[in-house]
Amino acid sequence: MHHVILGAGPAGVVAAETLRKLDSKCKITLVGGEGEPPYSRMAIPYLLSGDIDEGGTYLRHDKTHYDDLDIKYVQANAKSVDSKAKTVALDGAKDLNYDTLLIATGSSPLQPPVKGIDLPGVSTCWTLEDSRNILKTAKKGDSVVLMGAGFIGSIILEALVKMGVKLTVVEMGDRMVPRMMDDTAGNMMKRWCQEQGVTVLTGAKIEEISGDKSGLQVAVSNGDKLDAKLVVVAAGVAPNIDFLKKSGVKTGAGVIVDEHLATSAPDVYAAGDVAEARDLSTGEWDVMAIQPVAVEHGYLAAQNMAGVPTPHQGSLNMNVLDTLGLISSSFGSWQGVKGGESAKLVDEDGFRYLRLEFSGDQLVGGQAVGMTENIGVMRGLIQTGYHLGDWKDKLMKSPQRLTEAYVAASQGVTHV
Repeated sequence: MHHVILGAGPAGVVAAETLRKLDSKCKITLVGGEGEPPYSRMAIPYLLSGDIDEGGTYLRHDKTHYDDLDIKYVQANAKSVDSKAKTVALDGAKDLNYDTLLIATGSSPLQPPVKGIDLPGVSTCWTLEDSRNILKTAKKGDSVVLMGAGFIGSIILEALVKMGVKLTVVEMGDRMVPRMMDDTAGNMMKRWCQEQGVTVLTGAKIEEISGDKSGLQVAVSNGDKLDAKLVVVAAGVAPNIDFLKKSGVKTGAGVIVDEHLATSAPDVYAAGDVAEARDLSTGEWDVMAIQPVAVEHGYLAAQNMAGVPTPHQGSLNMNVLDTLGLISSSFGSWQGVKGGESAKLVDEDGFRYLRLEFSGDQLVGGQAVGMTENIGVMRGLIQTGYHLGDWKDKLMKSPQRLTEAYVAASQGVTHV
């Protein structure tokens, strides 16, 4: 049995390791598209800030890890898949035949249609090579413009600040992290960053970038002209699925899978950023490009590839950010649901915010800023779907009593 895994990120690596645990004799080939050992993209900001070296980004630190597990690691890019012939064409290596195939090719950064986006001094922050370019281009005290204050942009923001640059953030949304936080939370984060010396422009777009590697000028829709040594683009990502054209694998926003993470093609599975899988909160099928989901997908896909039927119940939509010391989080249906109710606690001066979303007597979503004590229990209540009974009414009046509600609900105590 030959298992081929396309993509050497967290989903691919966990899948390969799980397959080896389940079958000591099968053949496993792990294909990665970069000239590096498998690494975590989420560790790159820590590399930029100087907290780790390049080795610290590697998913497994033992140099012989994959050899010891008899996992063959091939550095190449997938060009195409023929699901009828069960073959994968690679750019940079020999074509592969497979018995089962896992598509875990992840995502790539979006390049907005901005004039000058391809100039020297303009970079994404997605690969180790990107990080090398950023560190080579920008030094302490240099002016840097960051395009985008979404989840990934906000992680990069902190790394750039730790580098000591003079940072201006341009976000087209009306607040920071608009796909993770509501107006109150997003603007609270904006105000926090501004108090830390970061210029944050929301409701604004970069319209043009001009200049050369010695210096750039950034034209913003609000009329500002920003000088910059470096422009970092964090305008979102899209699944890597172009190579699947004519493969027999159906795609939508990502690779379409069933509850076992199987695709429309026989013996082909998908996991991680590229998979259009079940969202636990909504029951709908969507791409959830976050590392915990990738790890979960990789493990479950491997179980099914090895002949151990393991359904995917759905992944919880969750985001946790540390932005210059301010911890923020959102879980589940954080925007609320039709017919649901909300409870809020707001302390603008203290940079503290808690919002809970209910459907009946169940907690289905939530947000928190500066209230780390609520992160674990909020996630637990949403993920378990406990019925809160009388505790729902108490939380509507006093949202901060989440821990009490969780303990009671977990013990079946709903009448108080």
